[in-house]
Amino acid sequence: MVQLAPVSLHGKEVVADPTPMGLLGLAIGCAALTPIAFGKSLTPAGLETAAVFCLLFGAGCQLFAGLLNLVNRNLYGGTLFLTFAFNWVVNAWALHSLAKGFVPDPTVIFATEVTFLVIFVLISWGFGHFSSLLFLFLLDIDLLYVLKVAGHLLDTRAFAIPIALLTVGLAVISLWIAFALLLNPVTGRRVFTLGMPLFKSAAKPPVDLSVRTALVATLYGQWRDTGSPLSRSDLLARLAVLGEPRLKAELAYLSAQGVIDAGEGAARLSPAGIDLWEKHVAG
Repeated sequence: MVQLAPVSLHGKEVVADPTPMGLLGLAIGCAALTPIAFGKSLTPAGLETAAVFCLLFGAGCQLFAGLLNLVNRNLYGGTLFLTFAFNWVVNAWALHSLAKGFVPDPTVIFATEVTFLVIFVLISWGFGHFSSLLFLFLLDIDLLYVLKVAGHLLDTRAFAIPIALLTVGLAVISLWIAFALLLNPVTGRRVFTLGMPLFKSAAKPPVDLSVRTALVATLYGQWRDTGSPLSRSDLLARLAVLGEPRLKAELAYLSAQGVIDAGEGAARLSPAGIDLWEKHVAG
């Protein structure tokens, strides 16, 4: 595919950013789990009530957020939210099962928690390249799984209260980030800060498409004004400041891609080239 402008990290948003919805759902799911984490509401009614909130908000909101982030070409956010969403479906099922007297197998749960820990540790490192608060958000989740895994290995419930506190912390951080995304643009102020990146990404050399863009723009103008091709020598003379070797290379590339019809010392845009430029201008 021929490009006339560099592709952004996430591409253009097709729908509004769904991230706040996913974070609000996560916060509500954590709120539903909090009484249980502190040893309260351990009745069938309490477990079933929490299960409904976990399914609708913890899983549902994050499922929509994940899918819509992928629609917006946000691979990182979409992957994280979808992983969370299905994990919250499991949480809802576990609570429902406990309310009915069925206890999920602890060995299977332990194996998945170890896997989740590995996944979230690496995702935490990635989020550290975006913002310190996003890193803290994932760090909270990492610590949750560290304590869960340690509790299983040591066969102890000594970590129950720290896990409960981390659950509360996760809800608070989720709300903070959601409000930063929702309220900061509305108020025009950084009421809720997200912090600076903790890690620096390796800089990639920029893609310079200025010569290609100028070339197509010139041929489009020639087509629009006269409808006739432009001689190769005239084209090179008009854009001489861009360098003849690069221009010739771009001409050869665009011709091979079917964007330019070049022959007998003249060049003109093909119908595909005209469409390409008009789409570029339209954005």
